Amino acid sequence: MHNARPGFVRACLNGTSQVFFMENAWTGVLFFIAIGYSSYGTGAWATTIGALIGVVVATLTAIALIDDGDSISAGLYGFNGILVGAALPTLIEPSSLLWFYIAFGAAASTVVTAALSATLTKSWGIPGSTGPFVLLGWLMVAGAYSFGGLQVSSLGPVLATDYLQGASIIPSITELIEIFFRNIAQVFLLGSAVSGAIILLGIFIASVRAGIAACLGSIIAIVAAIVLRADPASVSQGLYGFSAVLTAMAVGAVFLAPGWRVAAYAGLATILTVVIQGALDAIMLPDGLPSFTMPYVAVLYLFMAPKKLMSPHGHVGTSSDHLLSD
Repeated sequence: MHNARPGFVRACLNGTSQVFFMENAWTGVLFFIAIGYSSYGTGAWATTIGALIGVVVATLTAIALIDDGDSISAGLYGFNGILVGAALPTLIEPSSLLWFYIAFGAAASTVVTAALSATLTKSWGIPGSTGPFVLLGWLMVAGAYSFGGLQVSSLGPVLATDYLQGASIIPSITELIEIFFRNIAQVFLLGSAVSGAIILLGIFIASVRAGIAACLGSIIAIVAAIVLRADPASVSQGLYGFSAVLTAMAVGAVFLAPGWRVAAYAGLATILTVVIQGALDAIMLPDGLPSFTMPYVAVLYLFMAPKKLMSPHGHVGTSSDHLLSD
């Protein structure tokens, strides 16, 4: 029992860091600091509390139900739980029932994660990633509209903007820097540029290559959104960048071998993520549902599927089966 507690805490911190594909407890600590900083700035601690409940319950559920100690220790059953825990208080008014709702969603995320691992990953080598969070996030926010004990915050449709009307407003350098960091922070549904900087530091501590990919993903997203004249308010808040950051990291630094071909592949995937972000926002927001990380998930699934066809040097029985190389 003496060793169980530190092991559990480390598994929770690894689960927190796995939101950005890292397995590093110190990175997880910095991520929680970033979440806490954002809550301190707004005076609303529900997101931090929800995130803590989410990762703890998801990890406990995995320990109780899943016979896969290595994956649990690596945090692979915790990251969808923490995202559920961070998202629901952002979209649903805090109440005693909300905490139960978060705990249930976090526990369910472990089962959905295991289901995708047993199907999508084992059959096609495609990581489930944040797919469980997206599915449960949609269902639980939509369900909250039907439950009197839960009050959904106002979510409105995308309306015509200055960009759509033809204006060519370019943010200032200071604004661009803030957007750069908000793109990263919004993965945890945080609007703080400082939180984004703390998260980026955590990524670099775990992997310099992943940190560079995150930076490039944020920059590409900013350029693509401005060129396409996306809603300036949404761009400023980082809402066109967070899925793109995840895509750039996943395709460019995590799941495929590095090289010029992978860099081009990741660039294409990142731009497509921005396009899908705009499409899903237009489709879903009028119905009161956010897109969450679905743009990233859709692109990841599509771009991981043909990876073997694009790799001329795959070796059966080794990890390079799952790598795209030059």
